[in-house]
Amino acid sequence: MMSSVLKWMVPWEFSWVFLLTFVTVAVLYVRGCRRAQVSAGRRLAFWVGMAIVYLSLHTYFDYYAEHEFFMHRIQQVLLHHLAPLLIIASYPGGVLRAGLPLWWRVHVLRPLLRSWPWRVVSAVLLNPAVATILFVAFIIVWLIPSMQTLAMLDWRIYRFMNWSMIVSGLIYWWLVLDHRPHPPGRMTAGMRVLSPGITMSPQILAGAIVTFSKSDLYPIFEICGRAFTFNVLTGQLVGGVIMWVPAAIIESIGGLLAMRQWVRLSRSGRIKSKRWEAQRAAQLAAARVSPAQD
Repeated sequence: MMSSVLKWMVPWEFSWVFLLTFVTVAVLYVRGCRRAQVSAGRRLAFWVGMAIVYLSLHTYFDYYAEHEFFMHRIQQVLLHHLAPLLIIASYPGGVLRAGLPLWWRVHVLRPLLRSWPWRVVSAVLLNPAVATILFVAFIIVWLIPSMQTLAMLDWRIYRFMNWSMIVSGLIYWWLVLDHRPHPPGRMTAGMRVLSPGITMSPQILAGAIVTFSKSDLYPIFEICGRAFTFNVLTGQLVGGVIMWVPAAIIESIGGLLAMRQWVRLSRSGRIKSKRWEAQRAAQLAAARVSPAQD
């Protein structure tokens, strides 16, 4: 029993970069929770998301993802949709910042956030249009059979593929689940609700194409050696359905969470309509004119 559990927990392909990144984020979060008030629900969402990332990339599960198409689709949905959604829904930014030592916050983090390279990179990657396109593109690109073949034959491309899924997912859900009004939030509250429906459509189409295909689109899994013995087209059909249904459900949940934030902002009066802004401007203009008339 113990040996079988250890077999699953031992990484199929060990990565120092991933392990150090994971441990650093975990330590910062633990330190931040000691300094800031974090609800049990937010902590649970963060750690479940982190656990999904670790189990998907740094355990024996990765072996099955490299040797069976539908297992690879499960891995990608977890890395691109579910884990980033859970992590961002926990709103970990302030907690991770609080976990940094004061010297690092003052002398490293603050200058970095004010530097022009960071401003350029954030202006591009955190642009709603760019983030949305990348979120969809990294799903579609890696579904192209030739790109899937490259990723499976070159471990560097394979790791880039996985990192691209995580990073694009985190950026996208950070924009969609932003708890601030617009501005300073980069997306309007209404667009945050609509965006998951927009990004869902091409993924559903791609999933349908894979599901109903009558030929083996990804023979690279046959070359690498399949982990299971059932019919190839059955595995491909299951993989297409995973892209189609669970991914759409997760994005729908993200849209509902964005709707919740929209309602909260509206009730607190932090979302101002154009009519309200026009009336406010007229009142201010009248207030400036009145003293002059007196």
